[in-house]
Amino acid sequence: MDLDAFRWLLTDDGQRLLADAEELADADPLRAHATLRRVAEPERVAVALTQAGLRRKAVAKFGDLAARMYFTPDGLEQATRQRVATHRAARLQAFEAASVIDLGCGIGGDLVAFAQAGLVAAGIDLDPERVAVAEANLAALGLDGAVTVADATRVDTSPFDVAFADPARRSPRGRTFEAADWTPPWPFVERLLARDACVKTAPGIPHDLVPPGVEAEWVSDHGEVKEAALWSGRLATTTRRATVIPAAGAGRRGEHGLATLTAEDDPGAGVVPLGRFLLEPDGAVIRAGLVTAVAAAVDGGLVDEHLAYVTTDTTDLDLLETPFARAYEVLEELPYREKPLRAALLTRGIGSLTIKKRGVDIVPEELRQRLQLRGDQTATLVLTRVAGHGTALLVRPL
Repeated sequence: MDLDAFRWLLTDDGQRLLADAEELADADPLRAHATLRRVAEPERVAVALTQAGLRRKAVAKFGDLAARMYFTPDGLEQATRQRVATHRAARLQAFEAASVIDLGCGIGGDLVAFAQAGLVAAGIDLDPERVAVAEANLAALGLDGAVTVADATRVDTSPFDVAFADPARRSPRGRTFEAADWTPPWPFVERLLARDACVKTAPGIPHDLVPPGVEAEWVSDHGEVKEAALWSGRLATTTRRATVIPAAGAGRRGEHGLATLTAEDDPGAGVVPLGRFLLEPDGAVIRAGLVTAVAAAVDGGLVDEHLAYVTTDTTDLDLLETPFARAYEVLEELPYREKPLRAALLTRGIGSLTIKKRGVDIVPEELRQRLQLRGDQTATLVLTRVAGHGTALLVRPL
């Protein structure tokens, strides 16, 4: 991004160009560029069109705020979803923190949430472009906060109640899952976690990498696990936590609002015979290792000791309305082998089939093609192991 052109975009003339670019968002790119070139220089036109496109993409993460914010392509990709950042800021509010420093603030997604929560928020980043965008976002949303170019590893965080970091998980080879390749690197993260701090990490962080005394929280939004957050010092209240932010308008399941499950909620559960209902725990629950907590909460158990499926025969159907799992009624068990399975599905007139699988070496898309189903009925099939044996279950989502 041309930084001078971006700063010009924030002027009155730049805002008019950006508005024109947004009106041309659905036009042919070459025609849009040619039209805007009549009133502005190429560098400014390029920045305006880029911002118009990024704002449209950003709606998925930032909702209505996206129309007033600014982005870089990488910055938008790496930014925290607004709902997740708002949850994090609310935890700091509950902790009664007054100030926070964002070490590696990027385009300011978390910084915005902190400022909206009323915290004194300061952000730093090594990239001048991202710092400029973060500053612009605070200003555009009418929020207080300071942003500057600096090296997170050299900043004194002691004046702030909480230090927050979101290490970049990329190396010269692309996205990396090795903590040693993060920027700042893992040793810096460990030092930061010696104080009241929060560090955003990838959902796949190994449990054994989490330092003693640090809380690991896995967060899902709209049914997708978005991140793990490590909470240290007085911010740590448990060892493992799963937090579920349901999709708006998600029926009865959406009525729960934000829900959280911790290690203290897990009395443990064993393998039990397949019951009337099957539950598929949310990804955050699975990542946090709290599947047995869900099993205990619905008076059930596991279908297999190595798989994240829960089963129950409960007569209290309200227990199945949990935000931590999707519930299905088990209609019948079908043959597991492909040829008799196909015959059973055809006999039932099933033409449209949703295939869910766990713990078996099957590619649903390929199996669906081989089954060559025809019929006017729809169904959901679960392929898994029950007590170690391959099993096919015809189920009905509740």
